[in-house]
Amino acid sequence: MPLPVSQPRTLAHTRQVSYQGFRRADGLWDIEGHLCDTKPHAFDIPGERTWAPDEPIHNMHIRVTVDDQLVVRDLVVAMDGVPHGECPSAQAPMQNMVGHSMRSGWRRAIDEHLGKAKGCTHLRELLFNMATAAFQTVSASFKQTQADVPPAHLGGCLSWGFESPLVQRQYPMFFKWQPKKPPTRTAP
Repeated sequence: MPLPVSQPRTLAHTRQVSYQGFRRADGLWDIEGHLCDTKPHAFDIPGERTWAPDEPIHNMHIRVTVDDQLVVRDLVVAMDGVPHGECPSAQAPMQNMVGHSMRSGWRRAIDEHLGKAKGCTHLRELLFNMATAAFQTVSASFKQTQADVPPAHLGGCLSWGFESPLVQRQYPMFFKWQPKKPPTRTAP
């Protein structure tokens, strides 16, 4: 169902973001993300330069190589379009993400290693959502590895919530599942 008809308006900005996932010959996976910002009119940043209509202001690419467990094995960045001469210096800190898992804690690790003045807002934004693209790409992400532990995607959204009809149909053993709480200790 499409969005309802809007009020009359004029396009002011376009951000295009895309992700692709690839299986490599060596058994690893490449997840590539691209972010491109354009404006339909000339755009000027005083003291920097002027961009022509539809010329990319931001044009950035990230390739993250992961293993079957979604652990980052390599990460490369290309910044083909940036608004400031200082922007490319944000590429080097991206290496701090090598060795981190794109599973639980991914966003926290990005904030810790690349947050605020440690990195680039646009690269961070692109990197945040690469985890969901990786999850969709690496089919092993959906596999149940332990009989008493639900697959990682369960409980992650409304459709896959533990009380949803979808979980009841697809994973009846985890319908209304609750994580085991550690035993409480009583004082001696």
